[in-house]
Amino acid sequence: MLNVLTPDQVLRLIESAFQPRQNVILREHGAVAGDVLAEDVAASEYVPDFDRSTVDGYAVLSKDTFGCSDAIPAILPVIGAVQMGETPDFKLSPGTCAAIPTGGALPEGADAAVMVEYTEDYGDGTVGILKSAAPGQNLIFRGDDVKPGDVLFSKGRTLTPSDIGALAALGKTKLSVVAPLKVGVISTGDELVAPEEVPGPGQVRDVNTPMLLALLKDWNVEAVDFGRVPDVEAELLKRVSEAAERCDLVLISGGSSVGQKDAVCRVLETVGEVLMHGIAIKPGKPTILARTKDGKPLVGLPGHPAAAYYIARLFVRPLVDRLRGENHPERTVTALLTESVNANHGRAQITACKLEQRDGAVFAVPIRSKSGLITQLARADGFFVIPRDCEGLPQGAAVDVILNH
Repeated sequence: MLNVLTPDQVLRLIESAFQPRQNVILREHGAVAGDVLAEDVAASEYVPDFDRSTVDGYAVLSKDTFGCSDAIPAILPVIGAVQMGETPDFKLSPGTCAAIPTGGALPEGADAAVMVEYTEDYGDGTVGILKSAAPGQNLIFRGDDVKPGDVLFSKGRTLTPSDIGALAALGKTKLSVVAPLKVGVISTGDELVAPEEVPGPGQVRDVNTPMLLALLKDWNVEAVDFGRVPDVEAELLKRVSEAAERCDLVLISGGSSVGQKDAVCRVLETVGEVLMHGIAIKPGKPTILARTKDGKPLVGLPGHPAAAYYIARLFVRPLVDRLRGENHPERTVTALLTESVNANHGRAQITACKLEQRDGAVFAVPIRSKSGLITQLARADGFFVIPRDCEGLPQGAAVDVILNH
């Protein structure tokens, strides 16, 4: 018999039994998206490091353009041209201007830039300025973006591709980041064959391994495939021990129930301590949460792919967040049920659904299927959970749908 916990009790157990990891590594050649900073990142220089133009046109002294117009242009001699990547070797004096490209360094003496669209080149070394410019117009000044000492990113931030660009602008190529979480994946069962193989009588393709690896990749986790293991307890013990030695978290799918061949619970008791066996939820009741003697989490997932998927989304993701000291709430949308849904009192119930938009509202269409069908996941836009103290929901009830994509 399983001694089940409620979903909320399992989430509280995850919080109390496991602490964020403190492993820190130095990225020698720049961080990557998904890295978590282990320290604040402050600027040590100005960005940009010089006053620059934001337009193609002419650098001017703004007072030389006051009152000019199409009818009465300010006619200024062009004394030079700014070259990209170079500091101008000339200075603007009153009544002069210089050609300047977007991003070009502002010559000394200038305090504005005029777009080329508001000028006329007379072909004799002078240009007409057709629109007045205010001081600072079309310019970015030194340090407008960042000044030395400014904290750009704080410890604990998960870096995005745009963050990587900002770090490159600061020359931050060596960063202390939290070591990527490494998660091992094991699938058990005599009946399993590789996805590329043709199943024989009584055999099925291993769905859980590629599915779990894809989920972990989507969570910016370093996933390690430890392969398929037959229902041989000694072999499973060897594989779990190896994975626990190399990884921060191990997921074992299949063999988590209480049948004679369901050896996962016995193996986890051998390598550590079983914290709970059973969740009051459907599907996914025979889930196991354990930890090794040195405190690494081990999760026994149901063998059925849909149940493994749902349990991974609802409980493994919060466990991953806990280990990384992060919080990534699932993306949800509130929708109205198109039909009533019955539920088993005493167990939370997960129901897959499709989403439809009608007359400006979002509706959840429950997917009716037998519990053993994996295709319901591919057909669904998401799923919702009916609480364990509820016997069902009526048509029109609002539900929070956890999105699959």
